[in-house]
This record gives sequence, structure tokens and C-alpha cells, in this order.
Amino acid sequence: MKGNFIKKIIGGLSLTTALFIFQACYGTPQDFGADVYIQGHVKSKRTGQPIKGIKVSNEALPQYQYTDANGGFSFYTESSASCKIMFEDFDSGLNGSFIDKDTILVNPGKQVYLEILLEDK
Repeated sequence: MKGNFIKKIIGGLSLTTALFIFQACYGTPQDFGADVYIQGHVKSKRTGQPIKGIKVSNEALPQYQYTDANGGFSFYTESSASCKIMFEDFDSGLNGSFIDKDTILVNPGKQVYLEILLEDK
């Protein structure tokens, strides 16, 4: 009985240790730096209508978002001297076919608003 109790305690401690190590190595990164909030809308240059399904991404980081039904997007990114924001049409022509566009932000403040107009292919 005493040996079974000790095995359970050691097993519980081992599991807790493994979970702690996993969290320390692969858990949520702690970002204490200043972030930039980027938001905006993507519209057709020809019609002025919002475009849904455009992939908006930061070249330097593996983060992206697709525009909503109103062509809107928003995300936080790390603050840097400059960053390249890419707009790519990935919906296979469901909302029309548009030429990809890049925008380079130089010394962005804490918040940036972008109004992007994409040309038809």
C-alpha cells in the first residue's frame, strides 16, 4: 500500500514537471515590447466596394488574417523600424480577381490605419 502511494506521488510530480517544461519551451510567448495595432479596409479600386477574403500578412512574422465581409482587418504586430504588409488574393476569384499589393510601413506609431485599393487582374 505504501509503495503504491509513493508511485502515485512520483507519477504526479513527473507529469507536473513535464507540463511545466512544455509550457516553458512552447507556451505563449511573453511579449513585453511595444506592439503596433494595424487595421484597415481593402476595397476594389474600380468599384470602391469592399473585398472579402484577401490575405493580409506581415512579411517578417508568420501571422496573417483574411479580410471580413466589409473588407476589414486588424491585428497586432511587433514594433520595428519598418515592416512590409502584404495583400494577396487567395479566394480563387470568388469575389473577383485582384493584383497582389505590398505596403511598407516606416517608423509606424502605436496604431496604423490602412485604406488599400486593389486593382483588377
